[in-house]
Amino acid sequence: MRQVDTHDGYTDKSLGELLKQLSQETTTLVKQELELAKAEISEKGKQAGVGVGLFGAAGIVGFLALASLTAFFVLALHAAGLPAWAAALVVAAVYGVVAAVLGLQGKEKVQEASPPIPEQTVETVKEDIQWARNQTR
Repeated sequence: MRQVDTHDGYTDKSLGELLKQLSQETTTLVKQELELAKAEISEKGKQAGVGVGLFGAAGIVGFLALASLTAFFVLALHAAGLPAWAAALVVAAVYGVVAAVLGLQGKEKVQEASPPIPEQTVETVKEDIQWARNQTR
């Protein structure tokens, strides 16, 4: 049997050899796609971590502000003529608004990391499927 160069790196090989090579290349491709998916999911996890960190920072800042400024504002409002209970209520309402704004910013950062789907991997798998279809034609 004469071997003929087909210009695509393959010579006349038996069907069994070609199927074996296809199986090996498919296995390699699947492994590479899984590694890409792992890397993408890891990156999305890091982004979600930033959002969770912002939630934590919002809690700490809210607590520190509450601890250090509450007494000052309550006393200032009381000195301006409000009863102590009314001064405390006004201060609590302002702190609630600040905490809500920080919480919404943290929620937005967590949503930016969603959904945790490896989008790049999905795209390359689609390209691989299209390539394989073109090769079988």
